[in-house]
Amino acid sequence: MTGEVLWRPRPDAGETTNIGAFGRMLASLAGRDLDDYQDLWRCSVERPGLFWGAVWEHFGLGGPVPEDRVLTSAAMPGAAWFPDERLNYAEAVLDAPGMAPGDVAVLAYSDTRAPIEWTLAELRAAVAKARSGLIAAGVGRGDRVAAWMPNVPETYALMLAAASLGAVFSSCAPEFGAKAVIDRLRQVEPAILFVTDGYRYGAKTIRRDREITQVVEALRPRTVVTFSYLDESFAVGERWDGFGADGDLAFEAVPFDHPLYILYSSGTTGLPKAIVHGHGGIALEHVKMLGLHHDLGPGDRFLWYTTTGWMMWNYLASAPLVGAAAVLFDGAPDPEGMWRLAEASGATYFGTSAPFLMACRDRGIVPIDLADLSRLRGIGSTGAPLPPSGFDYVYDAVSATAQLQSLSGGTDLCTGFVGGAPTVPVWRGELSCLCLGAKVESFDAAGNAAIGREGELVITAPMPSMPVALWGDPLEQCYRDTYFDRWPGVWRHGDWITITDRGSAVISGRSDATLNRGGVRMGTAEFYAVVEAVPGVTDSLVVHLDRDDDRLLVFIEAAVEVDDALERAISAAVRAELSPRHVPDAIIAVPKIPRTLSGKKCEVPVKRLLEGVPLAEAVAVGSLADPTALEAFIEQSV
Repeated sequence: MTGEVLWRPRPDAGETTNIGAFGRMLASLAGRDLDDYQDLWRCSVERPGLFWGAVWEHFGLGGPVPEDRVLTSAAMPGAAWFPDERLNYAEAVLDAPGMAPGDVAVLAYSDTRAPIEWTLAELRAAVAKARSGLIAAGVGRGDRVAAWMPNVPETYALMLAAASLGAVFSSCAPEFGAKAVIDRLRQVEPAILFVTDGYRYGAKTIRRDREITQVVEALRPRTVVTFSYLDESFAVGERWDGFGADGDLAFEAVPFDHPLYILYSSGTTGLPKAIVHGHGGIALEHVKMLGLHHDLGPGDRFLWYTTTGWMMWNYLASAPLVGAAAVLFDGAPDPEGMWRLAEASGATYFGTSAPFLMACRDRGIVPIDLADLSRLRGIGSTGAPLPPSGFDYVYDAVSATAQLQSLSGGTDLCTGFVGGAPTVPVWRGELSCLCLGAKVESFDAAGNAAIGREGELVITAPMPSMPVALWGDPLEQCYRDTYFDRWPGVWRHGDWITITDRGSAVISGRSDATLNRGGVRMGTAEFYAVVEAVPGVTDSLVVHLDRDDDRLLVFIEAAVEVDDALERAISAAVRAELSPRHVPDAIIAVPKIPRTLSGKKCEVPVKRLLEGVPLAEAVAVGSLADPTALEAFIEQSV
């Protein structure tokens, strides 16, 4: 059953949370009562100039801005935000409001080396040193700085150093293979490339010597710098230890929409799109989310398990914008070890993925028996919809008091736009609220807004962190085709969403992977929630072959033998909890479910493979976490 309240805000939440204080300030500006979250949300989307101007000033990004100079054009694409203002994202991060120079700003843990702590003063010094190295290498405003680097403080400092100059940063995680790195970085032509010699993932050591040579030959940057993470035996170009010199910090003041960094779409069926984000949009959006929705501030420690190849790394990197410390981890997400890390780091907010939480549940991990998690006020889940059983797991086995925030958003906006807030309850199986400033709606096929009915997730008003551009798309045709292809002026995100009359929401899967049998449409997330709740099923992938034979195939990883009893249990669960029309025609065991490098299931590429599309056309193999996972599906292709 969804909709059961599992957590309620404290009675004094309006007086003790950041969002409560902000709401009172905004109410005085709006001249109306905004005590209720839904009233606050409506004000944020009805008067975007007032709302975002208040966020800008409240979090110290700049001085007061008249409401009519915050958003001077609401066109999508083409919205014009804060045209009169200048800022620098790195400067805003390193201002770290409420954090003293001697306070810890970065805590870093790794499978490869011992833990590291940097104070704010040490972080600033590291940024200044990297900045001087970039200047010496001839890097300036607009140049691209690329890093094939792990989630370590040095990468963080490098990103801020690039931003301080007005250069444009882009990163790939060390586990990305050479082709995946080349596919991404060749598009943006980096002037300087930072690489790491390898890393450890749990007990396994992975070297990158050969792949580095391939990448450098393909990209041919002016300068290469090697970060020796494993040892000193291999280096191409300069070494990180000798890069830069001690110096003073300085920051290039840039327009609101000046490019900050480039992120990449998953690229499962072609080259990954290079998504350009701006200084102002990211700073403004992230202070809103971290400060208001996650209730982070001075004294907090923000841990989100991520790599440098996922947008959540960029999200985590913004923690000091609100005075919170960033907790980094580079290594294997051990289902027991991550909870111990949350305790050891003193994390007050721990973010992870829905698949990680479900894996912990399936393995019988009880975090409250492993670690003292009493400091946790918030637990974040993203990357995929968290099924109702995942909500139960968190409140039964992790914490009875922390707020669970299931978050949905994406690389395209580098944020979540449906999630939770400290003044809103947690309903089982639901995302608690539409985020402030995000005019998220559910559209039916005719483009009409629908409440209480599943429809396309759309955003009908601009948000500051919508992409500045797609790299290499000067006429914005690809931008329009990607986000505004169906309804001009309306952002179509590609998910199915149901928005309840209380303002919560359910994401039911990708709209391009819908299961539609006999006129009964269903999102894949709904399907997985049922199938993966069957004892013994550890992961699954569903494909609807709707061209000719209308077959529904379910592929499963299982911790037990896939026999007739398990198949009957899966079919019975689907029949009882979903619909008889969605009982699978075949249940097929596979060694591994294919996922992208960011952990998303490859539904559409697998469907194309099964329909006979050649591998090279069906999927960009370099986008996959483990390309060998496709072998079982190639054998099934027609």
